[in-house]
This record gives sequence, C-alpha cells and structure tokens, in this order.
Amino acid sequence: MSTGPETIRRFLAGQREAETRFLAELVKVPSDNPPGDCRAHAEAAANLLEGLGLTVERHPVPEDRARAKGMIAATNLVVRRRFGAGPVVALNAHGDVVPPGEGWTKDPYGAEIEDGWMYGRGVAVSKSDFATYAFALLAVDAAAQAGAALAGTVELHLTYDEEAGGEIGPRWLIEAGISKPDLAVGAGFSYAVVTAHNGCLHLEVEVRGRSAHAAMPSTGVDALEAAAGILSALYDWRRGLGTQVSETPGIGSPQLTVGLIEGGINTNVVPDRVTFRLDRRMIPEEQPAAVEAELRALIEETAGSFPGVTVTQRRILLAEPLVPAAGGARLTELLCARASEVLGEEIVSRGVPLYTDARHYAAAGIPSVLYGAGPRSIEDANAHRADERLPLTSLHQATEVVALALFDLLKG
Repeated sequence: MSTGPETIRRFLAGQREAETRFLAELVKVPSDNPPGDCRAHAEAAANLLEGLGLTVERHPVPEDRARAKGMIAATNLVVRRRFGAGPVVALNAHGDVVPPGEGWTKDPYGAEIEDGWMYGRGVAVSKSDFATYAFALLAVDAAAQAGAALAGTVELHLTYDEEAGGEIGPRWLIEAGISKPDLAVGAGFSYAVVTAHNGCLHLEVEVRGRSAHAAMPSTGVDALEAAAGILSALYDWRRGLGTQVSETPGIGSPQLTVGLIEGGINTNVVPDRVTFRLDRRMIPEEQPAAVEAELRALIEETAGSFPGVTVTQRRILLAEPLVPAAGGARLTELLCARASEVLGEEIVSRGVPLYTDARHYAAAGIPSVLYGAGPRSIEDANAHRADERLPLTSLHQATEVVALALFDLLKG
C-alpha cells in the first residue's frame, strides 16, 4: 500500500504538463491593476479550477468598495476541501498584476516557454501560485482518496487586489466572515520560507503655489521650486536610513522612493501645483505611526521655508510589517523540511524587503508564512519588470513542497 507522500509524488509527476497548461492559460488573460478590471480573469480562473473538479465560490466585491480602492471590479475566489475536524489552512495568491510596461522581448500575455522558463506578466507574481496551490490541494486529496487519514481543511483564497493593497481581497474575505482560517500560506518563492517582511507607507504630497506668466514669475508662487526643495530634503534625509539594519535576515534597511510626480500648466506658466507620491519601506523594528509622523513633519517644515506655499499630505497606504508568529512555527518547520528535501539544499526561514497580503491574515491573528513557486530572487524572475519569467522546475517543485507540508500538517 502506498504511503501518502508516495501517492502525492506519483500524482504530481503525472500532472506536470497539466499544471503547466493551467498556468499558461492564466497568464494569457490580462489582469492589469491599474486599471483594475479583473472580472474576466477571475471567471477564467474559476472555469479552469472547475475543470479540475474543484468547487469554486465566487465572491464579487461590492462595486463601491472596489472603486474606493481605485479599481473597477474584483471577484475573489474561494475553494474549500474539508478532510475532517482540524485546522483550516488558507493558501492565498493574487491574480492582479502590474501593467507590463515597455522593454519586453516576449509577448507579456503569451506564456511562451524558452529553455524551461515560462514568460509573461504575472507568471511569477503570483499567477504561478494559483497553480501551485490548486495542484497541491489535488495531490493531498489524492492521498486522502487513497486512504490517508487527514484532519483539517484546505482553502484556496485567490484574490485580485494585492497591487492595490489587499484590503478588498484577503482582508475583505476575513472581515466579511467568508473565511476563518487558523493558518495561512501566501505566495512566495521556492528557496526561502518567509516569516517576516517590511511594512510600507505611501504618501501623496500636494504642493500648491500661485500661477503667473513666465514673463513675470515674481508675481506668482512657484510650486515646483517648493516641491524641489521638499524633494531635496527628503533625499538628504534618506541617506541616514542605511544606518538602520533589521535583525531579521533578508530584510536589510528602511528605504524611501519617490515614484510619481506631476504638475504644471504649460511651459510659459509658473506652476501652481505639483503632486508627488512617495514609498517608505519600514523594517519590522520600526513603528509605522512614528515613521509617518517623522516624514510629515519633515515635509511641513521644509515647505514652511517657501512663502505662499501650502502643502497637503494624504495617506494612500499604510501596510504593517509582518513578524513571525509563534502559532506558525510548526507550519514553517514543515515547509522548510520538505523544501530542503525536494530542492536538495537547506531551506531556512527569513525575511524579505517587500510587503504582501500576508499582513492582513496576521492582523486578524492568523499566523502567516510565504512559500510558493519562483527562482532564488525577484531579480531572477524579472518581477514587476519586462520579461517576467518562471522556471517550470520551480513550479513543480514548489507544488510538491506545499502538498507534502500540508499532508504532514493535516495527518496530525
């Protein structure tokens, strides 16, 4: 009689082509956010999952809530498989992706395979883990059908607003009572089990002056000059961030980036308004409220040196850092052990300098870790860049790791 792990390995070995095709079909359907109309992708994903024999719940987000987060529409998908009384484990991946941008040498929606790598927007972040988690669940189910005694429930949470903050994805599923998991695994890469990540603050800063004819600039108040002064102060302040280093391996130092700027009326007009948005990454040791207060004070103080200028600051996003939770220790140990076995090298837990939807589970008291398909780094995957790619070996290996770790957890 086959053991559960043997059944899982044999099942997945026979499903590799099917899993690759499943991922390719997901990549071929655009789900760019912005603009954030992800209904078509959710329906395509639901149909694919149903084609695998899974029962899919469709949970449309109320339109007003979606639009309040800058999206057009989102439908979250939930799949549940109960094996008996025991812990509920949620596997969460997001199907919305950043727009492709320029510089691609492959079709961003083509799912082209070259030298064992699949190319396409979202293939690594994180449509791949739709496939990882779905086929891992099928493998665990195959073990149960073969006679393995398991206790617990596995749920797939396939959501569509991670690029907009996750508040109408995982957070909404939890707050609406649609799911009440005991543990959560979020999309990640194959060579580390992530138990901590950065927090993030997005601020929008509007600098207002007064327009004037460029022939008489002294009759106006130059908003761009003031914005340049504020930006200079921010960049000077940023140099000191490198003196802080997180104690968590993989996190590094806090970061500050100004990623968007717009303003002005015409070439021959003194600009009356400039708006920019900044991204402040916070290490787990920092206090988000203190970080935000410090930034706001620096901006206000600098703006005060430009007479006639007013500044308005608006918080766009405040994501809390993820820190290891005691209740997630066993899940972390199981994932590390199975990943080390499958990948043939020691895989340990660590942090990453990103922020993810895992924080929403953690905020609800649900221990959360990140593990999924991907190469050694986001740079190797070209994540959020042209020619995003995924080695198919990592897809199949990560699926085996997740399936075996779930089996270990649910067998008691």
